[in-house]
Amino acid sequence: MSTKASLSTFELYSGALLLGLCAPALAQDSLTMQTDTKSVEIGRGNAPTLDGILDEADWASATVVEDFHQVEPLEYSEPTEDMSVRIYYDENALYIGARMLDTRVDRLRANVLRQGAQFWGDDYFSVVIAPFNDKRNGYRFQLNPNGIRMEMLFYDVSGQDWDWNGIWQGAASVDDEGWTAEIAIPFNTVSFNPNNETWGINFQRDLSRLNESIGWVSRNASLDPSISGEAIGFENLELGAGLDVVPSVALIQRRSFDSGRDQSDVEPQLDVFYRLTPSLNASLTLNTDFSATEVDDRQVNLTRFGLFFPEKRTFFLRDADLFRFARIGGRLGFGISGESLLSQPDLENGRPFFSRRIGLGATGLPVDLEAGGKIAGRVGRWNVGALAIRQGEFEDIEASDIFVGRVSANVLEGSSVGMIFTDGDPRSNQDNSLIGADFQYTNTRLPGNRVLQGEAWYQESDTEGIDSDQAAYGFRLRSPNVVGWRGGFGVKQIEENFFPALGFVNRAGIRDHVFEVGYARRLGGDFLQTMFTGLDAERIDLIGGGLQSEVITLRALSVESIVGDTAHLRVHSSKENLSEPFVIWDKNGDQVVVPPGAYSFDEAEFSIASGNRRNFWAEISYRAGDFYNGERENIGAGIGWRPSNHFVFTMSYDANDVQLPSGDFISRLARLRAEVVFSATFSWSTLIQYDNVTETVGLNTRFHWIPEAGREAFIVLNHNLQDLDLDNRFKSTLADLAIKFNYTFRF
Repeated sequence: MSTKASLSTFELYSGALLLGLCAPALAQDSLTMQTDTKSVEIGRGNAPTLDGILDEADWASATVVEDFHQVEPLEYSEPTEDMSVRIYYDENALYIGARMLDTRVDRLRANVLRQGAQFWGDDYFSVVIAPFNDKRNGYRFQLNPNGIRMEMLFYDVSGQDWDWNGIWQGAASVDDEGWTAEIAIPFNTVSFNPNNETWGINFQRDLSRLNESIGWVSRNASLDPSISGEAIGFENLELGAGLDVVPSVALIQRRSFDSGRDQSDVEPQLDVFYRLTPSLNASLTLNTDFSATEVDDRQVNLTRFGLFFPEKRTFFLRDADLFRFARIGGRLGFGISGESLLSQPDLENGRPFFSRRIGLGATGLPVDLEAGGKIAGRVGRWNVGALAIRQGEFEDIEASDIFVGRVSANVLEGSSVGMIFTDGDPRSNQDNSLIGADFQYTNTRLPGNRVLQGEAWYQESDTEGIDSDQAAYGFRLRSPNVVGWRGGFGVKQIEENFFPALGFVNRAGIRDHVFEVGYARRLGGDFLQTMFTGLDAERIDLIGGGLQSEVITLRALSVESIVGDTAHLRVHSSKENLSEPFVIWDKNGDQVVVPPGAYSFDEAEFSIASGNRRNFWAEISYRAGDFYNGERENIGAGIGWRPSNHFVFTMSYDANDVQLPSGDFISRLARLRAEVVFSATFSWSTLIQYDNVTETVGLNTRFHWIPEAGREAFIVLNHNLQDLDLDNRFKSTLADLAIKFNYTFRF
């Protein structure tokens, strides 16, 4: 297919998409539309005792919210069960008390007891607050009936960062008539404008057994900072000194079995967080240690391009939203799960700042960070972020100074324009810098309760010794509606020498086109709840001419039941052009090589999964068809068992059976997780992973104690075993044991 023909195809797709998005009648599955703005006056009171019981006098006189409606499955219809929410504040915190009545308390789901775990299969209550009321940014705090907390940061209106951690308190209780949630959100946990008396606020309840969501304000089955009510009356809020001091110490014992070397370290660390203003934060880290960070899930790569692993380190996650650029990356998709089927590394390609480049070597081993400082927050309509890091030397790489600066201004009702600058290369001794500009557009108030997002961006890197072809730029338009028609299209170009040393690039010298369209409908039946069908397409051409890769996926049918069971049928059509031999399998000198040439192949995929709301759940997937100049079968399976909320076991297995003219191979990846939850504050989790590409078994086991938010202790053991001789006898290679304590002193 020629490049010209390819562009015409994408233009045809785009025209069809815009035609569909301009047909509001097709998208309107709601019973009615919520067009009014809800608001309440909020008053002051005294801090309650957080015990999950609303028995203090201040709760009786607090502002009451009762006009709730269904968000899912049938938006704006009457909720199955009643609920009410009470809110007030004092000079230190915002207090929310929610009373959820339930005629079937015996079927209340509260399976998750481990603090820090996600509990999407449980009943829960959540509150969304937007202290700036700018329709762009905010926070979500969520509680299940066991008092387990989850929190999330909203960015760019609908972007969600579930890795964000904030210090807040919550308690819950269950009785014969339902359950109660009691939440306290300290003002020194969130950023806010002290001169703004009106905050955006919203509430949501999830009835797990019915897969029903209940909310206060919603549009297109969504709740985010742009879709919320208002709480009026905030004044005279206090931050105290606005200072968090977090000392910690790690006792680390490492052993390399190959060399027989043992190493013991005592690693003290100090983090200091100071609010320069209620909306502008400064932080300092000294001798940063990441020994207690969760390990990555392993991946098997059958492509020619690099994989993407998300950031998990708390220091870099704090205020991470202020460093994001042009919505590059993330799983912004259109299926039932909201995730794109396009390649994650390709979606991330061209990202100017990716913090995993700092403090990790090319092989993934930690590198010492001597010191780091950050200023991030909001000043008026300006969003600012500046990060400076001193990274220690390692191998033949000299110690380096790293800087990232990001600034953007809020424009229009939900849009922004900004710039980014980076300097430094943590993995080489060459000079590298980058500058970029972006415009992000958001409109959440289109007819039919629709949403429209767009972004345009330009970047240019400057690498020592390179003088040309260092630019990258792109454009994307999308309508991420939850129900009805949805879709998007975009293009980005990454020039041959574009190299953001602090960013992420998995392929360069390319022009990448993406197109997604789909239709979702709420069925409202006794069994099936949601149906989705759609098409995802990505075509990547070389700038010099010719196709590099193309994947078109027809989501023939995806369905979700009222209890969270899912099934889908998909057809994938792929094209790959290889200009040089591709070593797809390399193990102990045994190689399978795909020769240069043009390849076209089709595969079909089917999967079915039971919802994890049950005490026992399972999933299985099967994908088969042509693969390059041969064939591939992929089988994935997983099971989970929860005998009680004190024990959870999950196991997954993924295998690719590949048969090519140049050779056959089978890749295997197995994962076992076990959780023993002694109480809501003390747990023991173990992860064992194996893959036959490296013939490595990795063990990660963690004891985690969280007596309260902001104070925790870890005991973490990592142990790797490897079968280098392929004789099914695994030998220890590396092991490390870390004991770590940290304590937040808040002034």
